[in-house]
Amino acid sequence: MPVGAWDSHMHVTSPDYPLATSAAYKPSLHSLDHAMTFEKTIGINNIVLVQPSIYGNDNSCLLDALKEIGPTHGRGVVAFDPDDIASDTLQKWHRLGVRGVRLNFKSTNEPFNPDAVKQTLRKYAAIVKPLDWVIELFIDLEQLRFITDIMPELGVKFCIAHFGAPDMKRWTSYPSDASDVPGMQHLTTLLAQADNLWVKISAHYRFDLSIDNMAGTEAITKLLLNTARDKMIFASDWPHTRFEGLDVKPFVSRCLDWTEKFEAKDLVFRDNARRLWDCI
Repeated sequence: MPVGAWDSHMHVTSPDYPLATSAAYKPSLHSLDHAMTFEKTIGINNIVLVQPSIYGNDNSCLLDALKEIGPTHGRGVVAFDPDDIASDTLQKWHRLGVRGVRLNFKSTNEPFNPDAVKQTLRKYAAIVKPLDWVIELFIDLEQLRFITDIMPELGVKFCIAHFGAPDMKRWTSYPSDASDVPGMQHLTTLLAQADNLWVKISAHYRFDLSIDNMAGTEAITKLLLNTARDKMIFASDWPHTRFEGLDVKPFVSRCLDWTEKFEAKDLVFRDNARRLWDCI
């Protein structure tokens, strides 16, 4: 593991914090201490805490953990209502290490309305641009085609979570040609053309048909590394919500191998994350 590596997507949860009415599950206790104990096993001590959907716009659990770890080793991606957020609140969060806002179009049951989504992106971009924050999207890969025209023009950094949630069940040439993944060409085209887009190599177990040998994950990762190795960042997705107990170490090991072959290990595990999350 490169010295100074970052885990760019993980969560802390606790039953002590109130759940959103739309929460899809009840969390166990996954404290910052638990998180850092895990991170030590893979050689990482810098983390990005991402707001889980179960807490809605109440970022208390994340912010309390961020206060504890401090901005030297921690960054945060929060959730908030763009129509009800105060500038001084954003500034306070920024001082704690928050550097992004998460928009979750994947874990909700709401229909994807392209016009409404574009308007939402404009609202968030106007708010976070002065802070140089990231807009993180948890979105279906195939939905990218509806917003590829607006993303380059908004003047903010975007990050696509979890490979873009590829639909591997509809991948007709699985796993030989990753460019055939439905929606993948929208992502690779955007990566090649835009300088404000990053992708998280993470949560393969949520999508891959061959979790054990990770054949599909390997093909997608290599395609993305070949397209834009300076825009890929590693993330563990700990504690693997709804997949608790999963051993992610084989994935971490394979990621180290794949990135080394592309001479991109330092980039994917450290340098790209430091640039994206304003850690330089």
